[in-house]
Amino acid sequence: MDTMNEDMRKAIPALGFYPKQEISTGTTLIAMEYDGGVVIGTDSRTSAGSFISSRTTNKITPITDHLSVCRSGSAADTQAIADIVKYYIETYSLLENEPVTIYRSSQIFRQFLYQYRDQLSASVIVAGWDAKLGGQLYAIPIGGFTTRQRSTASGSGSTYVLGYLDKAWRPNLTKDECVEIVKTAVGLAVFRDGSSGGVCRIGVINEAGTSITLYRPDKPGFPTVTLPEPHITYAAHIKNQ
Repeated sequence: MDTMNEDMRKAIPALGFYPKQEISTGTTLIAMEYDGGVVIGTDSRTSAGSFISSRTTNKITPITDHLSVCRSGSAADTQAIADIVKYYIETYSLLENEPVTIYRSSQIFRQFLYQYRDQLSASVIVAGWDAKLGGQLYAIPIGGFTTRQRSTASGSGSTYVLGYLDKAWRPNLTKDECVEIVKTAVGLAVFRDGSSGGVCRIGVINEAGTSITLYRPDKPGFPTVTLPEPHITYAAHIKNQ
């Protein structure tokens, strides 16, 4: 029997048939090291094609008290990977009676994302603090290649802010300076990227643990962008009438 690729099917509302669309997290993920820890920031828009399925998705998933992962790609894939890795890290911590380091945690993520690279649509940023190396960021795009970064961005909104992050990062940043940079980067990406939006979540991970702050567009503190005044688009002879 002939079959049609699921991607080629069109909706038939009269029959109640709507092709399945994968739920995607969009998205904008920003992370940056500072002197004493790391700061992470995300938007909250989740979409299925052109439909926005959620405006308040939390893309910062805590793994331990000192480790969180920022997720982009398929929501189902990234949630499953985060749950599996969390189980592995908890098990290793109990068996070895000591916390799993951030680097080792990133390698557990890498193992799954590489092993199932053909089945998964998942990209993550592993961010955390440990007593051995302090604050650390590991970027793991689709395919599982893992690199430690000082400053990184991921998701559809990242292309709008990479230059800004490269210029803004410098050694020995304070926590407040780093928070402001990350929050501004999220705001710039959300302003330009149609797949990013909603609220802004900023997480700070250091020796004291993890704290997350939410900024709403209708409340003070949400990053905004002021555009320059545009030129008049009408021709001069029409403008003067």
